[in-house]
Amino acid sequence: MFETKKYQIDIKDRVQLPFKFNVTKMLTEAKALATEQFEYYKVIQLRAPAHLVDTSLPFPPPAKDYADGSWTKWLNTNSLEKSPYLKSIIEKFQKYTSVTLVRLLRLAPNSEVKEHTDPTLGLEIEKSVIRLTIPILNNDKMVFNLNKTPVNMKPGECWYLDLTKPHEVLNNVNEERINLTIDMIPNDWLRELIKKSQ
Repeated sequence: MFETKKYQIDIKDRVQLPFKFNVTKMLTEAKALATEQFEYYKVIQLRAPAHLVDTSLPFPPPAKDYADGSWTKWLNTNSLEKSPYLKSIIEKFQKYTSVTLVRLLRLAPNSEVKEHTDPTLGLEIEKSVIRLTIPILNNDKMVFNLNKTPVNMKPGECWYLDLTKPHEVLNNVNEERINLTIDMIPNDWLRELIKKSQ
């Protein structure tokens, strides 16, 4: 069971970070990977637990708490290795903190992700990782609600969202939505970056 001890930091539930990424390059690489048809929600793994990327590696030993990302080694998948621009984004953050799970999240046209919480995805939660979101393909009519209010994320922007709070996604258009999500282990650099960006 994860611990829910809170750090004493006053952070908003949504913070746009001072990064801007090339949407054309991200979309080209995402589309090259996103060739499969799907009905609702599709995940493309870009970085994952080592034993899932290289099946010759043994499973890690049991961990008391998997939430903090240190329970296993993390490796780039073949999909990330053949996506140089997406890989360069990951490497930007790896200079400063440990990057764990990285995925492209695809939401089908006219679909929704019902409201839910992710208890281990908050900066102020001990033994957690945080998730940065970089929209690649979205539309003004697509809605991401956090704490019942929309977060106006545009393609190429980078956002910290406190996903321990209730959130939902409404894709009300005839086009899929693609986000890049990067999970990382919080450290002083990351906390200071988010705090200064408020």
